[in-house]
Order: sequence, then C-alpha cells, then structure tokens
Amino acid sequence: MNDASQLRITRVLPATPEEVFDAYTDADKQKIWFSILDERPGVVEIEVDLRVGGVQTAAWGPDEDNLFRERQTFLVVERPNRLVSEVTGSSPDGATLTTHVEVTFAEQPDGQTLMTVVQSGFPTEETRDFFAKEAWAGALDRIETFLRRAPQDAR
Repeated sequence: MNDASQLRITRVLPATPEEVFDAYTDADKQKIWFSILDERPGVVEIEVDLRVGGVQTAAWGPDEDNLFRERQTFLVVERPNRLVSEVTGSSPDGATLTTHVEVTFAEQPDGQTLMTVVQSGFPTEETRDFFAKEAWAGALDRIETFLRRAPQDAR
C-alpha cells in the first residue's frame, strides 16, 4: 500500500475511552456534534446498528438538496477500544469513495483519551489530504467541543 492511499490522524480528547467511543458511535450524540459548530442548523440524519455486520447510515448538509451521505459497515466492534469499518461516502455532486477505517481509543494517564484514526483506500494524495485536513480535523473539532460542553452524566 503506498503512502497516498492511507492517512493517520490522532487527537487527545477530554473524556474517558468509553465516553469518546459513545460520542463517536451513538446516533443521538452524533446528531448533536455533527452540527455543534454550525452557524445555522442544517440537516443531520443518522441511524446506527452498532454490531459486527451492522450498518450506520448518515446524511448531513446545509439543506435537503446538498447532502453528504455515508454508509458504514462495522467489521470489528470492541467497545471502548477499537472500531473497524468499511465506509462508502458520497458528496452532493454524486462522487463516491469507499475506504477502510480503523479507530482506536486509548486511555491516557490523565484520564483523557488518545483517539487514532487510520483510513486507507484513497485514490490520490489530494483526496487523502482533504480527509486529513478537512473532514477528520472538522469531525474531531466537533467531537472535542461536544465532550467539553456535555455534562459528565450526559456523555
């Protein structure tokens, strides 16, 4: 596998592995963090069947005519440490991409969690870099904001 086809991104998040795993996989929590940094509300639709062979479907965007869509099939579910899936996404213009995603959640000595994402299957360096710098950076910013704002018992 060449370097252009894979990305690796990490972020230390202010919660336990269980809380981070749940924020990342729970549909109700995702519906909050998907739009937590948006200036005006858009569309966020998510359904999750969190089990090996289960599927998560998501659609989000500024309005019904401009939705990004994602279908994630879970290959490994090891709460709260690891999640592996095949993901097919499409943009409003109809472009599609299928990748392999592995996410790990490692407890840190200070009680925080190191979340590591390894995603492979990118056709070009430009696509990989967009996912690293825009898609994942934005998602992790949103998850971190959600975890910082959520009361401890709501996580």
